[in-house]
Amino acid sequence: MSPGGDQFNFLIFMTDPIADYLTRLRNAIKAKHRVVEVPASNLKKEITKILFDKGYILNYKFVEEGVHGTIKIALKYDPINKVNAIKTLKRISTPGLRRYTGYKEMPRVLNGLGIAVLSTSKGVMTDKEARDLKIGGEVLCYVY
Repeated sequence: MSPGGDQFNFLIFMTDPIADYLTRLRNAIKAKHRVVEVPASNLKKEITKILFDKGYILNYKFVEEGVHGTIKIALKYDPINKVNAIKTLKRISTPGLRRYTGYKEMPRVLNGLGIAVLSTSKGVMTDKEARDLKIGGEVLCYVY
């Protein structure tokens, strides 16, 4: 019997926090939720800012509670058809297989209709921004 009764304290180690972030967004979209809450990290904050700037999410808020805090993301839906702005979130580079690209081989998502989110030496940015700056990096995910 533990001192706290029937409660157990588990330490959860995430091997891929970006995949978890994308999965939480995907699940909230499928469940037609308006707001989704995800654990915060600097990389997730930058990805969230890109999704907001490109019009894939309605709004976001960084809540500084606890050790790392959370990110509250308001999902964007079409008011008439009730369809989400995000059709697909696809993780490209994983901890087991990192995917890097140069600016000349930069992927075009849906012929430029979607975005690829990259982690570069100049920070997290979209494929178009990286192509304009002529820098490559790690391809984190595709959004369309």
